[in-house]
Amino acid sequence: MKKILVIIIPALILSGCRSKDSFTVSGHISDPQKNSVVLNKFEVDRLIFVDSARLNGKGSFKLRVKTEATDFYQIGYSDTDFITLLAGPGEKISLTFNGKNTSGDYEVSGSKGSEDVRILDLRLAAGKRKLDSLRVIYDNFPANADSDPERSRLEEEFTAILKDLRKKNIEYIVTYPSSMASLKAVYQRIDENTYVLYDPRDLQYLKIVSDSLGRHYPESKNVRALAEDVKKEMNQLVARHIQSIASTSPEIKLDPNLLDVNGKRIALSSLRGKVVLLTFWSVNSRESLAENIQLKEFYKIYKNKGFEIYQINIDEDEDKWKQAVRFDELPWISTREDDPNVLENVRLFNVQTLPANYLFDRDGTIIGTNLHGRSLQIKLNQLFNNPAGN
Repeated sequence: MKKILVIIIPALILSGCRSKDSFTVSGHISDPQKNSVVLNKFEVDRLIFVDSARLNGKGSFKLRVKTEATDFYQIGYSDTDFITLLAGPGEKISLTFNGKNTSGDYEVSGSKGSEDVRILDLRLAAGKRKLDSLRVIYDNFPANADSDPERSRLEEEFTAILKDLRKKNIEYIVTYPSSMASLKAVYQRIDENTYVLYDPRDLQYLKIVSDSLGRHYPESKNVRALAEDVKKEMNQLVARHIQSIASTSPEIKLDPNLLDVNGKRIALSSLRGKVVLLTFWSVNSRESLAENIQLKEFYKIYKNKGFEIYQINIDEDEDKWKQAVRFDELPWISTREDDPNVLENVRLFNVQTLPANYLFDRDGTIIGTNLHGRSLQIKLNQLFNNPAGN
């Protein structure tokens, strides 16, 4: 009896270990049209082949996938005929496809994430069918029927469907911000150009998901990609805000006109015709000092091609600022706020952290915000080494 236990216990332990670093997918297709299914993994903007399985005579299959993290997968006949799974270690996922195609009606169990993804996908598909039906009716109206009450009714119905899809996805995100399925809710699209979360205010929901998933899944490439998207959208939002101030408030001049380190007053607008990086920094900011070293390399490469840096220091101690500029041999235009206690330009440009920057094209239009390191290098390379960027 003891010998039997000695054999059984290690086997159970090994079995338990396997379940913690893998998941299984078993499925049945009622009316199979092909003899195998393929499993791919979503990784940001590409698919990675994981495994495939042949269907037996009854249309059934089974796969075991080794993984240490929860991720999105695509399983089906092909890249155009599939469903999405959200699978994690230890899950035993069961699928039942009720028709000929793997992209059609199906049921899933054994994975809460995959069940949530199914609901999100089915709801979107139903909404898109309704929208497509309305488009067909709408497109058949005569060109001169703009004031037709029926046409107006269709427009209202179309908008109502969009709003309902948006509302449902927001409800899911707010209820389950820590679920990876919230990534699905964030990135769903009505069509190639329209996201379900179409309102500019929806950026707050992207940030909620990004912050929450960043804490729970810090190593996920999909989560990191969302964080980058949020950062990019936030920067663009700030840029649009700045441009809006410039265009709608003529009494407010977004044109720093400050004394440089030699006591010469220089206006940002005097650099029109060059690509200008407006930067804000402090001697007390280690990040600012580190970035200055990198900026010197960029400045050396692009200065003769029409690149200039207009740097604004926000420190109260003027002597400390001048010493830092001369000690670090900063070669660009180094200025300082006229009144460090007011920081007028910091306020106008809505600077929240240091270092901060705004990239202006040759016409004086903001074309980038808070571009640092490699992101700035790529942008400058596009502008100066790509003829279309000039």
